[in-house]
Amino acid sequence: MKKLIICFVLAGCTAAIPDQPTARIAFNAPETYPEGIAYDSISGVYFVSSARLGNIGKVTPAGAYSTLISDPTFKSSYGLKVHPDGKRLFACIGDANYSKFTSPDTRKKMARLVGIDLATGKKTSDTDLSALVPGEHFPNDLTFDGRQNAYVTDSFANVIYKVTPDGKASVFADSPLFKTKGVGLNGIVYHPSGFLLTVNGGTGALYRIDLSNPKNVTKVMTDQFFMNGDGLLLTDNQKLILVQNGGSDKIYELTSEDNWSSAKVSASTLATDRFTYPSTATKAKDKIWVMNANFSELADSTSVPSKEFAIQHARLIPLPK
Repeated sequence: MKKLIICFVLAGCTAAIPDQPTARIAFNAPETYPEGIAYDSISGVYFVSSARLGNIGKVTPAGAYSTLISDPTFKSSYGLKVHPDGKRLFACIGDANYSKFTSPDTRKKMARLVGIDLATGKKTSDTDLSALVPGEHFPNDLTFDGRQNAYVTDSFANVIYKVTPDGKASVFADSPLFKTKGVGLNGIVYHPSGFLLTVNGGTGALYRIDLSNPKNVTKVMTDQFFMNGDGLLLTDNQKLILVQNGGSDKIYELTSEDNWSSAKVSASTLATDRFTYPSTATKAKDKIWVMNANFSELADSTSVPSKEFAIQHARLIPLPK
């Protein structure tokens, strides 16, 4: 059942501050702990991943959850993106931390990019990324460029992989700027001017990577750092949505006027919105919706696993200029 809590702010009333959380689409999916979210404009549903169970589901705007694919080899699923052809969903599959089905042969070792047919729920491709670089792996998020190449962040190896439309995988970008302890590279987006933007949750920095020269990695100059930065969403060429968790639990809008050499925070959500470990964002029509992953429960051994989760509207309040 869809649960809505609506706030109204009078236009032009600068003193009015919303004191209630924004609208939520609540859905029943016990123990899934969804991290990734992707809206499909054709079917009008949200696809959600599962860090705990690995399966991938879909949620209607009314809050009805159903499973798209359940594969026993999927230990955890994270970032999701609908392919540019509108017929497939791609998912980051690994075993980084929270899987209920973790095993010694896959824990911090598995790294896959899986394609799924939206009509049938069947796998269309399954690309192994784990042998491209040594060490631990955490495939976390992905994006597609204008030629349908996929780019995947590895939050433990701290590299960006490239997977061509025919499934050829390689290390696309590996920079000393990416390196950090714990979870590093996370959200990633493609900019039509010919570069990628990614956030490093361990350093709080944004990076710009040229597609024509992936060795050209530059730090985007920002007015603050975004420790525990997670999902990214480019809403137009000058505006980027950034999701931050780890206690802050806020969503920011960043604006750039110099093609992402620098950026400033132009809007943010409020503490009254009460996001619960927000992870990733997607755009449905004219609104930004964020997945509440509830990961704080997974770090607490005394917590009773949640049965209900929520996709929440991100109400971005412009900052004073």
